[in-house]
Amino acid sequence: MIDPFGRAVTYLRVSVTDRCDFRCKYCMSENMTFLPKKDVLSLEELELVTSSFIRKGVRKVRLTGGEPLVRKGIMELITSLGRYLDSGELDELTLTTNGSQLTKYAKDIYAAGIRRINVSLDTLDPTGFKDITRWGNLDKVMSGLDAAQDAGLKIKINTVAVRGFNDHETNDLIQWAGGRGMDITFIETMPMGAIDELRSETFLPLSELKQTIAKTWTLTPTDYNTGGPSDYVVVKETGNKIGFITPLSHNFCESCNRVRLTCTGMLYMCLGQEDSANLKDVLRGPNGIAALDGAIDEAIGRKPKGHDFVIDRASDQLPAVPRHMNVTGG
Repeated sequence: MIDPFGRAVTYLRVSVTDRCDFRCKYCMSENMTFLPKKDVLSLEELELVTSSFIRKGVRKVRLTGGEPLVRKGIMELITSLGRYLDSGELDELTLTTNGSQLTKYAKDIYAAGIRRINVSLDTLDPTGFKDITRWGNLDKVMSGLDAAQDAGLKIKINTVAVRGFNDHETNDLIQWAGGRGMDITFIETMPMGAIDELRSETFLPLSELKQTIAKTWTLTPTDYNTGGPSDYVVVKETGNKIGFITPLSHNFCESCNRVRLTCTGMLYMCLGQEDSANLKDVLRGPNGIAALDGAIDEAIGRKPKGHDFVIDRASDQLPAVPRHMNVTGG
């Protein structure tokens, strides 16, 4: 699949649910209204659509949410998709999680063929963790990380940089992650969906954070690439990598190789644009799966050059994208 700008689309991110057992302040409101079951693709439908993308050249699939591991029966989908690793049709199947369910699922995830996961973690302080997630328990996440590493999973930590919340903790996070053999990626807040906070007051550009980090750590550029949007450096003192995802201060659109499928079957060709294709209606329509290839091709033909994220006081009231991140897929 080649988009209008000559970029090969080889990476599909699949949101399996909009539901989450956390309520992170930068992501969603505390009192969220979630989708009715009839609007959400079944696990079988998610596999059918994902397999269509694999047949068309996708080599990497990442499962996201919400929190993907709260979806009932999720291991059925993970196991089914793992078969495409066995056949060689897929290079990698991976997962982004908040870590809350890893003690339950880590061994099964590894057995299904997943070898590395991303775990979202914004602070090492239990009180701060409870504050930013509203409903989360840091001890439970830490136990999940232990279970994941014991199962053989390689872990990368994802940390959203929030001014006035965790900017003072950056060095502690780098030291802790390095001590456990984990890479860490810092991410700028994205203006998606209305929340209870003012993003303009907490937005921290990673160019500023990187300068702060460089005062303590020796950073060496690297061409390491996972197929995602991170720009990586190696930390000499720990031997691990730090990634920077900068959708606002320096976007990564020129090399974008990915599209996003929501749990409702909407295909978004760009995280920061509203244009989409309703694959649920296609799949549930009279021609069913036979019509998927054409619908996917038509959508890829509309993939835009990039997004136009802005965070300022105006975007506090009217975010660049009205849908929340938990709907699109983290």
